[in-house]
Amino acid sequence: MIYATIFRDQQTNITAFEITGHADSGPNGHDLVCAAVSAVAFGMTNALIKLTEIEPIIDQGGEGGYLRVELPHSITAAQLKKAAVLLEGMLVSLLTIERDYGQYISISDK
Repeated sequence: MIYATIFRDQQTNITAFEITGHADSGPNGHDLVCAAVSAVAFGMTNALIKLTEIEPIIDQGGEGGYLRVELPHSITAAQLKKAAVLLEGMLVSLLTIERDYGQYISISDK
């Protein structure tokens, strides 16, 4: 099971996300749910870096399928506004995957 946790600040902006686990929806290397979640998360992270010029705090690795991306505290209001759109877009994509493949992915919002 993939677990995605979305972290928000007091203004409800997404400030971090953490994804852990494996979907196990298919054979190793052919797991479409894992591939979809990975593509969404890494694509958003790359877009965040390129389009907002933010260097997020990234922690990844391990065989447990782990990725945590956190916005640094020292970003401008303009950067936060751009990041918010990208992060909410990522969440919409993850929720769509959860809607169709809920037995393999669980998303929580904190």
